[in-house]
Amino acid sequence: MENIEQKLFEKLTDLHKIPSGAFNLRKNGEGVGRQTTKEIDIIPKKDKSGIDIIVKPNVIGKSVHIPVIITVGGLSDLVYNDFYIGENSDVVIVAGCGIHNATCKTSVHNGIHSFHLGKNSKVKYIERHVGEGEGSGGKVLNPVTKISLKEGSHMIMETTQLGGVTSTVRKTKAKIYQDAKLTIQENILTDGSQTAKTDFKVELIGKNSAVEVVSHSVARDNSFQEFQSNIVGKNDCFGHVECDGILLDNARIISTPKIDAVSKEASLVHEAAIGKIAGDELIKLMTLGLSPKEAEDVIIQAFLLG
Repeated sequence: MENIEQKLFEKLTDLHKIPSGAFNLRKNGEGVGRQTTKEIDIIPKKDKSGIDIIVKPNVIGKSVHIPVIITVGGLSDLVYNDFYIGENSDVVIVAGCGIHNATCKTSVHNGIHSFHLGKNSKVKYIERHVGEGEGSGGKVLNPVTKISLKEGSHMIMETTQLGGVTSTVRKTKAKIYQDAKLTIQENILTDGSQTAKTDFKVELIGKNSAVEVVSHSVARDNSFQEFQSNIVGKNDCFGHVECDGILLDNARIISTPKIDAVSKEASLVHEAAIGKIAGDELIKLMTLGLSPKEAEDVIIQAFLLG
């Protein structure tokens, strides 16, 4: 891989070389590499752009990497990826898109991912979005995630976007059945005139189903963020939504958490807080020799990355 591609690949996957397990690499709208294993199959779709990732039952400790890299301007890329996770399997899936745009033309990647988790299976899904390049062209990423969790399954979804993306609309819809759980951790940083909108809708359908959503966001300069969540409890279930934002400069954040207890047995909680960085935290770090900007950056990194 060329230098720009290599750097994007490392940011998306935390790897310095092509993984040894199952993977699918996509660059500038085309598949450029694929590897399957005896436990995990990757099949190109015949009717549209995208792949089916099939994890067989009882697969433990394996991973799948499906990064997307865009290094040209003026590209509009759309993929449909479906994940079928066999019963009792426990795997890690690493996805996301990196756009390096040095042109005046906007590049767009829209990824529609559908997850079908079998009984008692577990998935840790890591999705990272990166935008870079000195061109004036936009770097636009619009992920859609559809989730179906069968009995006893658990999905952990970690999404990260730390600057550089001009515009993003992130939509997640989930249906959670008996004894299943969805855990979502979202971290978003916007600056300049960037915009980021998040929309979660989760239906807690089965008995003892659960969801926990934690969103941490930082908006700088003149950027804009909007967070919406709608948790619908239809059974004896538990749902918790926490949205915390740090606001700097002339930025704006709107947070709208909604809970809907259809069943009297549902237990649903939402929390939202938006504010500036505490002055005493800045002063404490500045007494250690950091400049105001350095102190601010340390606090933001700790807030976003824990």
